[in-house]
Amino acid sequence: MSACRLGKVFPKTSILFLCDMQETFRPNISYCNISYFPQIVSVAARMLKVAKALEIPTVVTEQYPKGLGPTVPELGAEELRKYPKTCFSMIIPEVEKEMAAVPNLQSVLLCGIETQACIMSTALDVMERGLDVHVVVDACSSRSQVDRIVALSRLRQSGAFLTTSEGLILQLVRDAAHPRFREIQKLIMDPAPDSGLLPFLTAPSPRI
Repeated sequence: MSACRLGKVFPKTSILFLCDMQETFRPNISYCNISYFPQIVSVAARMLKVAKALEIPTVVTEQYPKGLGPTVPELGAEELRKYPKTCFSMIIPEVEKEMAAVPNLQSVLLCGIETQACIMSTALDVMERGLDVHVVVDACSSRSQVDRIVALSRLRQSGAFLTTSEGLILQLVRDAAHPRFREIQKLIMDPAPDSGLLPFLTAPSPRI
């Protein structure tokens, strides 16, 4: 079985996608009157810090920024170019150029909003190109928790790898002897914040 089908992931053959974490979504990512937007962005920001430490290229998109606003500042992506789009998929020509610049690209690490829309469309387009997609479930969400959970199930059916941020980060580092391990260890010292997934992971149905 190939490394690609096993879902192994390596910094030199990966790219991080940060999808549409914009101001308009801030009040809308909530369940039972509890906002989970800060948690989603916090985990995505942690992934971005790890990407910088491991020199993993990063792409940031914004869905119709004229209407949905800019990327939120707490993501920490101020210095990165933001690619505007109107289609749900992040795979627009400018992003394809970014992907083509990564030698032997194998894996897209995917975070963002919304799971049933832009995350789903992006993942399917990436897999159609023969690449692995690692969906960071604690860094992806939707306005509806049902849409989020069913979309994650649908993505797994289609062949995406569902992972947590810490699980993915440790797979990228691979060894406590890694020269950046101490720096990255500090980023995962505290568990990722709860983003409302646990009740659905433990429920008998639906399963992701």
